[in-house]
Amino acid sequence: MGIGATTAKWFANHGAKVVIADIQDDLGHSVCKDIGSDAATFVHCDVAEESDMIKAVDTAIAKHGKLDIMFNNAAIADPLKPKITSNSITDFEQVMRVNVNGVFLGIKHAARVMMPRKQGSIIINGSVGSVIGGVASHAYVASKHAVVGLMKNAAAELGQYGIRVNCISPFAIASALANDFFQKGGDGELERWVCGVANLRRVVLTAEDVAEAAVYFGSDESKYVSGHNFVIDGGFSTVNGAFGLFKQDKDVAGAAVYLGSDESKCASGHNFVIDSTVNGAFVLLKQHNV
Repeated sequence: MGIGATTAKWFANHGAKVVIADIQDDLGHSVCKDIGSDAATFVHCDVAEESDMIKAVDTAIAKHGKLDIMFNNAAIADPLKPKITSNSITDFEQVMRVNVNGVFLGIKHAARVMMPRKQGSIIINGSVGSVIGGVASHAYVASKHAVVGLMKNAAAELGQYGIRVNCISPFAIASALANDFFQKGGDGELERWVCGVANLRRVVLTAEDVAEAAVYFGSDESKYVSGHNFVIDGGFSTVNGAFGLFKQDKDVAGAAVYLGSDESKCASGHNFVIDSTVNGAFVLLKQHNV
């Protein structure tokens, strides 16, 4: 289950009335059914269309009389093409349209109904790609950097109205979007790959972890937190493994288990070198000889 559906359920579990706005009608109705019609309402919404965003916000007002929390989660990723010269302006503009324009419209129309009440919390789902490069496509990373800047500017303006604006920027999660982007197979392959490139080992980042952060930012427990990009990445963005000072023993142990198993049955006479030279753990943007 993705971050959006999980977060909607988490808010409902904490007593919130939820309006789910999504371009995927079947998925939206399914999530509402799981939550229960008393707590959840679905409205069709293309976040990059202002009329749709107006309708979504106005639905919340008509249904519940107010909007306390806006969670801007919708995002897309374009096909990965590591060379910028191979990237299409059409793909780039489409990613920016959804990921940036959609967030702008979400903030704009949430603020429209929150400002008269002098309170509210606006939350944006970012990405580890909002703080470092080399972890996704050019368009996706640019879009996530952009929404952090937008979040900060909105927080600067809306603070006078008692409205808080924050970002949550998670590491990769085994979701449908990530699976499509990284092109991993099923049966937990994506999750195993994500764990393999992570900095923090023995734990797995899940959609529930992001949902917990969203509930925190939507609650009074974060009443004095605004303008913050909350990175949930197990320290990934703080590390550049190029120097190789802190080798993880698990890497060596994992290699030993592999070489002792049937998975390496065709490997013999091999010097297995473990010496990652970059924190290009994702190895998306390869360096070429000049």
